[in-house]
Amino acid sequence: MRKITIGEAARQSGVKVPTIRYYEDIGLLAKPSRSEGNQRSYEPAHLKRLAFIRHARELGFEIEAIRTLLHLQDDPHQSCASADAIAKARLIEVEQRIRSLKALKAELEQMVESCCHGRVDQCRVIEVLADHGKCLHPRH
Repeated sequence: MRKITIGEAARQSGVKVPTIRYYEDIGLLAKPSRSEGNQRSYEPAHLKRLAFIRHARELGFEIEAIRTLLHLQDDPHQSCASADAIAKARLIEVEQRIRSLKALKAELEQMVESCCHGRVDQCRVIEVLADHGKCLHPRH
């Protein structure tokens, strides 16, 4: 079994060295064995776990959700209901964010379309930014 340094683990996993140390500190990643020179020595299982964590973070899962998902992964014979619930909750968050971004897009489009390209004292962009009450959507 080939063991690698933290720098090599970072290169192979795409996770920065300080982040790997952080994941160890908070218990998402098991602390690796140490070499005679007291350097961390990572195994393929560490890299696999780092890839899981990195992918979950890219999808926007919070640390505690990832912790739960990792516990589920460590015991594959249990029900996946918890994993489903976590993914569904994240999906709801993403859908809410999409709605918010669409409202923001509409607001910006309206501001730009309403611009008369005259002077600043007649500028719809400046006017709307100065008075949130003139926005199309109260929450964007």
